[in-house]
Amino acid sequence: MAFETILTDEQKTRYAGYWRDRVITDFLDEAAAATPDKVAFVDPRRRVTYGELRREVDRCALGLRELGVGPGDVVSFQLPNWIEWILVHYAASRIGAISNPLIPIYRERELRFMVGLAKSKVIVVPSAFRGFDHAGMIDKLREDWPALEHVLVVGDGGSWNEFAATPWEERRDPAELADLRPDPDDVTLLIFTSGTTGEPKGVMHTHNTAVAANDPLPERLGITADTVFHMASTLAHLTGFLYGARLAVQNGATAILQDVWDPSRFVELVEEHGITYTSAATPFLHDTLNAPNLAEHDLSSLTRFCCMGAPIPRAIVRQAREKLPDLVVLGGWGQSEDALVTLGIPGDPDDKLIDTDGYPWPGMEIRAVDPEGTEVPPGTEGRLQVTGPFLFVGYAERLEMTREGFDGEWFDTGDLATIDADGYLSISGRTKDVIIRGGENIPVAYVENVLYEHPAIAEVAVVGLPDPRLQERACACVVPAAGQELTFVGMQDFLAGKGVARQYWPERLEILPELPRTASGKIQKFKLREEIGGTA
Repeated sequence: MAFETILTDEQKTRYAGYWRDRVITDFLDEAAAATPDKVAFVDPRRRVTYGELRREVDRCALGLRELGVGPGDVVSFQLPNWIEWILVHYAASRIGAISNPLIPIYRERELRFMVGLAKSKVIVVPSAFRGFDHAGMIDKLREDWPALEHVLVVGDGGSWNEFAATPWEERRDPAELADLRPDPDDVTLLIFTSGTTGEPKGVMHTHNTAVAANDPLPERLGITADTVFHMASTLAHLTGFLYGARLAVQNGATAILQDVWDPSRFVELVEEHGITYTSAATPFLHDTLNAPNLAEHDLSSLTRFCCMGAPIPRAIVRQAREKLPDLVVLGGWGQSEDALVTLGIPGDPDDKLIDTDGYPWPGMEIRAVDPEGTEVPPGTEGRLQVTGPFLFVGYAERLEMTREGFDGEWFDTGDLATIDADGYLSISGRTKDVIIRGGENIPVAYVENVLYEHPAIAEVAVVGLPDPRLQERACACVVPAAGQELTFVGMQDFLAGKGVARQYWPERLEILPELPRTASGKIQKFKLREEIGGTA
């Protein structure tokens, strides 16, 4: 597939200090040579050392070559958080192919569009996962993908229907792999946005942007080769991709993968493996703190919980401090397009750690601008724009969409935010998710944070519903806490007691069993609006 990107030569030169011209298999080779017997990954089905991982990656790479996969070809894979996911990505990287990870919960509608746009040559799926027949679904979709040449199915025992008994290494010379090492400025990742606002977009990252995005973590978070990482978010989301599939290898460390999120099992894994670091959306932290077996296990090794993808309610941070005093909870912000842009710094005062979305990574720049594109003063809300070495290089097959997203070198994120005088970011909402009531903007994130402090509320999302006179009115969509009830009057009394301006109060309450979310944990507010319908 021919990808056209928007990154300029000038930007490449400017980012040269952060782009190290390395690919992920360089790190794998180094770790395998230095510590071949060290455990690299553990999933629910097996574990693999660095020496074993390198051999399996090379074998998989030779298998892909035998199937005709070459540099620039797209390999799609819809696998759970299994070691086979790691093999496919690293093998594709080894031969210069482009990885297109697909979230396991996607079904026909999403896959038809994504794999069709990617023009994938190969797709890899499990025979079944969580009771769903993935192989059968792909069989029905194959005729919609004229570019697709091969379907590989990973069985229950980890065997591959085409790789399992075929001695690829006897048919191809492993020496050819060295000649296929890609240019670090080549596209290595095609990952689709989560779909919080509609049609997903195919975000493209190069080897350089993906490696650079992980480089600042060791210094800021104290990561070493002794760190034990954990990932329960799907590896097919950028959080899982960077911090589950790659961060451990870039540091010669160990990663523990969960294919199905279960907070009780996570608590057990922390004690069993001495997990020190995990990255996930806020609901994962909420679930961990409320795990029924939390008090039964030693979680003292867990010192970093990085919440990415959504703001951290202040009440949850306070709860974490009470239940897990050794744990530092850090809020971060980023997108598929720009990886992680900001993250809290251990030791920050509470007004920074709890009340902001963190401080920019080295090399990343942020600014807030008014509707005309002029930068606004500190503390003033504006459209958030970013630039820096982690920024994506374009949307696949959507060059015009890519161009529209940029203001010169600055990418317009679609978020509203304030940046304080110290440079800390606070996301206040989406430019397409702003509630405008009678000409006044309602600070959605602020109202949600206050409501999260209500003891009867487990989860909340405030959305705008059309109103014929005021344009929009706010509706609070609430998932009650276990055994709790919430009334509309009770919600109003609570907001009044918290001193929230009356014009910010939601004018409708919807009690729901759950909120629609993407695989990364982001609430899909467009789905909430569709489900609720009507007016406020």
